[in-house]
Amino acid sequence: MAADPTTGPGPATAPAPVPAATRTDDPWWRSAVTYQLYIRSFADGNGDGLGDVAGIRQRLPYLAALGVDAIWVNPWYPSPQADGGYDVSDYRDIEPAFGTLDEAQAMIDEAHALGLKVILDIVPNHTSDEHAWFVAALAAGPGSPERARYLFRPGKGPDGALPPNDWKAVFGGPAWERVTEPDGTPGEWYLHLFDPKQPDLDWENPEVRGEFLDILRFWFDRGADGFRIDVAHGLVKDPAMPDLGDDEEHLLGTPDRADHPHWDLPGVHDIYREWRVLADSYDPPKLFVAEAWVSSPERLAAYLRPDELHTAFDFDFVRAAWDAAELRATATSSLAAHDRVGAPVMWTLSNHDITRHVSRLGRPQSERSADPLHGSNGVTDVELGRRRARAALLLELALPGGVYLYQGEELGLEEVEDLPEELLQDPTWERSGHIERGRDGCRVPLPWAPDGPSLGFGGAAPWLPQPASWSAVSAASQEGDPTSMLALYREALRLRRDLPALGAGTGADITWLDLGDDVVAFRREPGVVCLVNCGSTPAPLPAGRVLLASVPLDLSATEGLPADTAVWLAV
Repeated sequence: MAADPTTGPGPATAPAPVPAATRTDDPWWRSAVTYQLYIRSFADGNGDGLGDVAGIRQRLPYLAALGVDAIWVNPWYPSPQADGGYDVSDYRDIEPAFGTLDEAQAMIDEAHALGLKVILDIVPNHTSDEHAWFVAALAAGPGSPERARYLFRPGKGPDGALPPNDWKAVFGGPAWERVTEPDGTPGEWYLHLFDPKQPDLDWENPEVRGEFLDILRFWFDRGADGFRIDVAHGLVKDPAMPDLGDDEEHLLGTPDRADHPHWDLPGVHDIYREWRVLADSYDPPKLFVAEAWVSSPERLAAYLRPDELHTAFDFDFVRAAWDAAELRATATSSLAAHDRVGAPVMWTLSNHDITRHVSRLGRPQSERSADPLHGSNGVTDVELGRRRARAALLLELALPGGVYLYQGEELGLEEVEDLPEELLQDPTWERSGHIERGRDGCRVPLPWAPDGPSLGFGGAAPWLPQPASWSAVSAASQEGDPTSMLALYREALRLRRDLPALGAGTGADITWLDLGDDVVAFRREPGVVCLVNCGSTPAPLPAGRVLLASVPLDLSATEGLPADTAVWLAV
C-alpha cells in the first residue's frame, strides 16, 4: 500500500521541453482555454427553469465570441439527479429533462462548426442505484456475478448488522448501506464513497473495465473530443478494506498518507493506460483531463506520464491564497512536476464543486478557514473579490499551459450564500445533518439579461433563485462596456491567441523577475512580461507598452501598478 505511483510500468520522463516560441505543432489541448458548462444552470432553452441542451445550442455563438477553444459539459446522461447528474443510470443516452440524443449530436456538430472542441464528463467511480446493473445486483443476491460489479461485503458482528469498516462518505455519514435481500432479510452492505444512491463499482472486475471502454468509444464515435474524468483518483480500493481510522472524509482534501485505502492507489494507473490506448486509436487522438485530488504535484504528475492521461486540473493553484510568494511557489512546483513527465499544467480558479473565486478572493486571506475552497471566516467583500479575480485571470492566462474557466466567472459572479434552506439540493446538506450547505451556491443559473423572472436564463423561474444584484452583471448588461469583466475576458483571450509568447509552454519558458515581495512577475518570450500586485500599495512598473491591464491604468497619474492589479507588458 505504500507504493509510490510514480513508479511502475510506463515512461516516467519525457524529452527536454522545447521553448514555446519555437513550437508549432503542439496538440490543441496543451494551450486550450476550456469553458465549463454546468448544464442545469447554463441556459434554459425550453422555458421550464432547468438548463438543457437546447440552451447550450442557443448560446454557442456567445462562447465562440468569448474566445474559448473548447467546452466541457457536466454529465448530461439519464439520472435521478440525486447528485446533480453524477448519479448516472444510463451512460449512452441523454437525460430527458435536458433533451435527446439527437439534440446532443446536433450540439456537438454545431460546436465543431464554430471551432469549439467538446469535452464530456465520465463518471467511472460509481453509478446511480437506478442503473440497470445495480438493480440486477440487488435482485441477484450474494455471490452473484451481478453483485461482483460493485463492492458488496458482509457486515460485521454476529448478525452482520455493523458496516464492514469505518469508512466515511464524502457527503457525510458512513460509506456503507445495508440492503434487503430478495427473500426480505437484512443482507450485505455496499460501498458508496459519496451518496447511498451512488454505489461504487469494483474496478478489479474485467466486465466493469470493458463496459467503460465501450462507453468512451460510444461518445468518441459521435464526435466527442475528450472526457473529464470524475474522481479519477478513487477508482481502485484496497481489497482488504482496512479501517481508515478517521472520523470524516473529504474528496477535496489531500490524502497524504501512503496507506490510504481508497484514494490515489497505484492500480488506477493501469486503468488509464488502457484508456490512453483507446484515445490514441482515433485520428486525431482524443483527450482526457483528470479530476484528481492528490497530495502533491508529483503525485498528480504520475497520472500524466506519456502513456496515461494527457492533462489534469491543477488544484494546488486553486487552493493558493492571494499571496505573491504562495502563488509563485505553487506555479513553480506545478510546472516543474508537469515538465518531468512532459505534460502541460491545466490552471483553473473555480468549478462546480468549490466556492466561486470572486468570493474566496474577497475574504481575508490571512484568516482562511481550514477548508479554503468552501469554508468562510467572516464577510465577503465582493468588489474586492472581483478586482482580484480580474488580476488572477491575467496571471493564469499568462502562465504556460491550458486554462479551464467556470461558467459565469466571465461575468464576475460571486457565490450565492443565502439560498433558502428549503431549496438546497446538494446531498451534502441532508447527509451532514443540515450543517454544511454544500455546493448549490456556485451552481445558481446564469443571468443573461437584466430583468425578467430568470434574468434571461429561461422563461420560468429558475431551479435556484438568482440574487437581484445579478441584474447589473448580466451578460446583456456588460455588453458594450469596455471596462466590464466580460470585456476583459474577451480581450485577454484574444491577446492570448495572438501573442506568440503566451499559451503552451513549460517552466523553462518563464523567467521569474524580482519586483518586490508582493509582486508575482515573470517574462515569456518573445517580449511579454506579466506582473500581478498582490499587495496593498502600488508596486514599481517596469518600462514597457501596456498590452492589457486588469483595471484601467492612468500611467500619467499612477505611482506604479496599483494594489490587486495585473498587467501584461510588451518589452
